[in-house]
Amino acid sequence: MHGPQWLERGMKHVWLPYAQMQTALPPLPAVSTQGRTITLADGSELIDGIASWWTACHGYNHPHIRAAVSDQLGRMPHVMFGGLANAPALTLASRLAAMLPGDLERVFFTDSGSVAVEVAMKMAIQYWLNRGRTGRTKLVAFRGGYHGDTMATMAVCDPEEGMHSLYQGALPEHFIADLPVDARSTRALDALLTQSVDSIAAIIVEPLVQGAGGMLFHSPDVLRTLRMLADRHGVLLILDEIFTGFGRTGSMFACEQAGIVPDIITLSKALTAGTMALAATVARTHVFDAFLSDNPMHALMHGPTFMANAMACACANASLDLFERGDWQDQVARIAQQMRTELEPCRNLPHVVDVRVMGAIGVVELDRIRDMNALKAALIAQGVWVRPFRHIVYLTPAFNITAPELGKLTAAIRTVLAHPV
Repeated sequence: MHGPQWLERGMKHVWLPYAQMQTALPPLPAVSTQGRTITLADGSELIDGIASWWTACHGYNHPHIRAAVSDQLGRMPHVMFGGLANAPALTLASRLAAMLPGDLERVFFTDSGSVAVEVAMKMAIQYWLNRGRTGRTKLVAFRGGYHGDTMATMAVCDPEEGMHSLYQGALPEHFIADLPVDARSTRALDALLTQSVDSIAAIIVEPLVQGAGGMLFHSPDVLRTLRMLADRHGVLLILDEIFTGFGRTGSMFACEQAGIVPDIITLSKALTAGTMALAATVARTHVFDAFLSDNPMHALMHGPTFMANAMACACANASLDLFERGDWQDQVARIAQQMRTELEPCRNLPHVVDVRVMGAIGVVELDRIRDMNALKAALIAQGVWVRPFRHIVYLTPAFNITAPELGKLTAAIRTVLAHPV
């Protein structure tokens, strides 16, 4: 489409994410959103099937969230969190502590998921340093995992995954293992921990779903195994719930399905329902207690400029209001059932190797995508916004999506994949 002047002028200066800008499709000029719909500059509309990278769980422009942001903007958009406090941030911290399992009750706010994971890594490493245990500076992460794009978080992502493989040799080296999904892989992880425990600070994993690594699912038993091995070997367990937190897998937090409590959990994305940037790293009491000391060097020396932003925290509190009074669990169950029914026929299409659904996550896995640009353009032509990656076409819609809207998304995927590109 021929874009508006601001698009043509600005594209000469902007650097886009995850895109080879010499060959990628130009971005579509979005001018407004409402519900589950994105409106473009020419007036055409797209049903959003991925909720803006899994964030807009209540849909766009929800009136309760919009009112909370507007009210906070009129009162106080932001004050620094160093030496000052604001009511939305402290209220949100209290609410998160109350809804998370166990004694996950100390909340450190940041601006993005990657930084939340970096803070979790720093917490885990400094936990041992503050206790006088030097040398425990490595983490155990897993193949297929993704934890962010910053230099520290790239080091605990799958090293063979194409997004970060270019940086091998420039990143710190951690232990990358297979998830303990069976007896063999469990024995291998147990042996790794036995051999190297004196250098390991923590295990980090995305619970139930490894998102950007390929929407790979695993059972709650895997999380129970990881909790057992972490306890056996005396290492911390970090759960990265940036994607899975806030209802996406069918429970408020994925770890609840395994009945375990991590030592540290990271949250972002749907925390503010996709309205503003905010993330949180939440630690259990024993982790926080290791930082209490007369020694100023035992403090956690981290402080993003916009941490605990008052407007973002007001937005998150409004989102939690909707979770508390809404029927999100029934909505997610309905979405899951409809996607199972309507995506299953894709299994018989060319190049499809698997179809899987967990909660409000629907995945069609292909053996390859030959022309990604052509596939994206074909989906847009169907009136939907779906952003495939690698060899995956997936849906992560807003929880309040209507059945006809979801039906249009699944039909578009069936139609486009029936004619491989």
